[in-house]
Amino acid sequence: MLEITAQLVKDLRERTGAGMMECKSALVEAKGDLAEAEVVLRKRGIASAGKKASRATRQGLIGSYVHHGGQLGVIVEVNCESDFVARTADFQELVHDLAMHIAAADPKFIRREDVAPAALEKEREIQKARVIAEGKPEKVADKIVEGRMGKFYEEVCLYDQPFVKENTLTVDQLIKTKIAKLQENIAVARFIRFKVGDTAAE
Repeated sequence: MLEITAQLVKDLRERTGAGMMECKSALVEAKGDLAEAEVVLRKRGIASAGKKASRATRQGLIGSYVHHGGQLGVIVEVNCESDFVARTADFQELVHDLAMHIAAADPKFIRREDVAPAALEKEREIQKARVIAEGKPEKVADKIVEGRMGKFYEEVCLYDQPFVKENTLTVDQLIKTKIAKLQENIAVARFIRFKVGDTAAE
C-alpha cells in the first residue's frame, strides 16, 4: 500500500483547508499526487457545497477593483454567514478575485434567474432567426437554440462565466470551492461596473 506521509497531508491541508481525514483520503485516491488530490477535494467540495446553499448570508464584505489607468472600476458585495469568515484571508481573496473578474468579463447579471424575461425572449428570437437563416431543419431548431442559450448565459451571467484566472472553473464552481473550504454559504449579492465614458454602467 502506498504510504501517505504526514507532511503530504499537512501540505494538502494548508492548500485546501480540508480536514486531516479528508486530505488523507484524497491523497490515497490520487496515489500521493498533491495536485490531483486537490482536484479530488475540489470535486467533493463542489458536491457538498450545494447542501449549504439555503443558509442565510447576512455578513460579508464590499470589495472593489480599479483597473490600471483608472478607466474601469468595480464594486461588489459578497455575503457569507459570519463576521469571522468575512475576516479570513480566503474570503477577502475571493471578494477581490470576483471584483477583478467582473472588471474583465463584464457580466450583466449574477445568476440565470436574474435575466429579465424580455431579454431572454429577445435572445431566443435572435438565435431562432439565425438557425433558420443557416437552413437548419425546423424540428432541430429549438434544440440548437437551447444550446446557444447556454452560451448566452455564459456570456452574461456571472455564475456561468469561466473564471478569468482559471478558466477550467466557472465562477459558480470557484465560489463552491470556497464554501467547502470555509464551511459557510457564500453568495454574490450585487455589483456595479463603472467604465469612463459609459453612462449606462451596469
